[in-house]
Amino acid sequence: MLRNRREKTLDGVYIIRTPESPDTLSAEDAVRAYKQLGDVEKAFRTFKGLDLRVRPIHHRLETRVRAHLFLCMLAYYVEWHMREALAPLLFVEENLAQARATRDPVAKAAPTEGAQAKKKSKRSDDGFPVRHFNGLLGTLATLCSNTCRVGEGKHAARFQRPTDATAHQREAFRLLDLKLP
Repeated sequence: MLRNRREKTLDGVYIIRTPESPDTLSAEDAVRAYKQLGDVEKAFRTFKGLDLRVRPIHHRLETRVRAHLFLCMLAYYVEWHMREALAPLLFVEENLAQARATRDPVAKAAPTEGAQAKKKSKRSDDGFPVRHFNGLLGTLATLCSNTCRVGEGKHAARFQRPTDATAHQREAFRLLDLKLP
């Protein structure tokens, strides 16, 4: 069954063809490149799913459609960058690109020892709790600035009182290279 011009399946076995010579692109690198399509599919699922919470907006003008797609891509890039930077605090493989480049692309992927240790201990190398991305965002969302008011009438005084960041939150801001509010 022909799926597209580069992929055929024979009873569950995939054949990947490429016009490149083996000197230019090895068989292993062709499989790795093909598997990167999964990242594109993940990006589209992210747009449509709950991760970015981008709701459908129906535009008629081409400039508005382009602007909407640009904002969606920008939001996805910011999320991707945050996931990459916050990897030490997340239940993810920290050096995924390096692991993919060195392992057999056809064999079943197995987590590295570092990822297995992080999953087992539920702690980062620095001892911070490890969370899923949405859980870490929830932890960061508790940082806020409260507006306080003292007194009544024209003698009332208002001031801002930010919440104190925990060590875990400070580490997340450090990884993101951001200054705490």
